[in-house]
Amino acid sequence: MCYLIHFLLPFLAVFLQSTVFGFYSIKGTLPDLVLVFVICFSIVNGAGKGTVYGFLCGMLEDLYLGRFIGINAIAKALTGYITGRLQKGFFRENIIVGATAVALGTLLNAAVLLVLSRIAFPSFHIDEQFVQGVLYQFAYNIILAAPLYGWYYRSSRIGLLKLPGEK
Repeated sequence: MCYLIHFLLPFLAVFLQSTVFGFYSIKGTLPDLVLVFVICFSIVNGAGKGTVYGFLCGMLEDLYLGRFIGINAIAKALTGYITGRLQKGFFRENIIVGATAVALGTLLNAAVLLVLSRIAFPSFHIDEQFVQGVLYQFAYNIILAAPLYGWYYRSSRIGLLKLPGEK
């Protein structure tokens, strides 16, 4: 059951981003719920699983958006790997750790997307709209991080998201 829910979460996130949160955008910027779930997954399950989950979720997002196939997959895989590596030594049950990881992961994801965009499209330039979009998404993701991370952590320990064989 947990695998089905982990499979459906990115679909739900993309659906919510394109419908519900479309009405609550901040100057046209939407939260990246897929990224928030990838970071939550990585913190709870580690770097290896976080990398794979980030890649698969990013690929879903790329296929849904229909442009630049692979850029989100690479960015989310790298973000999942790094946040999964950094989780060692922290009290993962603390919501502040989750919110901080989402904040740093959002900035890391934006930086990776920027570098990949510059490599793929040399004419791509950073403008004020790009910077504002990153900052608004940063704020939006942090606002959503605490409740989503709290739910995700509890559910991955004693609920429906607990992977088989996990302590």
